[in-house]
Amino acid sequence: MDLRAILMGIGFVLMWSSAFATAKIIVADAPPLMSLAARFLVTGLIAVALARAMGQSWHLPGGFRGTQARAVLIFGLCQNALYLGLYFVAMQWIDGSLAAIIASSMPLIVAGLGWAFLGQRSSPLGLLGLVTGMAGVLLIMGTRLSGGADPLGVAICILGALALAIATLSVRGASGSGNLLMIVGLQMLVGAGALGLVSALTETPEITLSARWIIAFVYQCLIPGLAATLLWFALVGRIGAVRAATFHFLNPAFGVAIAAVLLGETLGPWDLVGVAITALGILAVQLSRA
Repeated sequence: MDLRAILMGIGFVLMWSSAFATAKIIVADAPPLMSLAARFLVTGLIAVALARAMGQSWHLPGGFRGTQARAVLIFGLCQNALYLGLYFVAMQWIDGSLAAIIASSMPLIVAGLGWAFLGQRSSPLGLLGLVTGMAGVLLIMGTRLSGGADPLGVAICILGALALAIATLSVRGASGSGNLLMIVGLQMLVGAGALGLVSALTETPEITLSARWIIAFVYQCLIPGLAATLLWFALVGRIGAVRAATFHFLNPAFGVAIAAVLLGETLGPWDLVGVAITALGILAVQLSRA
């Protein structure tokens, strides 16, 4: 792995981890589902326009019954609408750092579900990483719950991470390498439609506009929403998906650090211990696949 790949990986993690703190800013002054639907509409249209400019077609191989169409639908609903929708709702009540840590457990959940239900074998290192990583997450959640964290918000985040893990297992290898940006854009538009419908039925469209809110929203659209996606594909193309995924072990530490800087969230000693344990567990799981 060369220096450029390392810098790309760190850049991706920074972008991904910053999404939780900026989402916390957004949901403080606007309905969460409406805000997320608007974000996906903006980023989806930009991604589709870029894909068309690159010569990618929105006519997917196999039509509506093909594997790429299935990937668009499953990921659009499970990742964009369910996973991120649930997280945006939960961050009305819990810290951005706690949301980031629970979301970071997704690789561990994928490994656990694959081992338990799909018969995917794991090496001793992978099993050790799974147990270690989940122990770190449970340590942090237990500490935060005993400190007054909202149990409903924590439960919603866990459901969101589970939805993303199930989607990841359902469409693994189904996206196709020649049409990725178009697929991502269409997934975002699927998420925008689903979230917009639910928002229209359940939320009152009231926004308290401020410079801070506008900056956070634009940042969400352009950086975690679009730039991180493009950087991830570039990283995978450079070093492969398995090696690129090892950077996920940085997510817990970066997530809590960014929340501390942007939101002033305080971290206790057990939080730091739990972050270190979780990061080591994720790293072990990813290295076991290399």
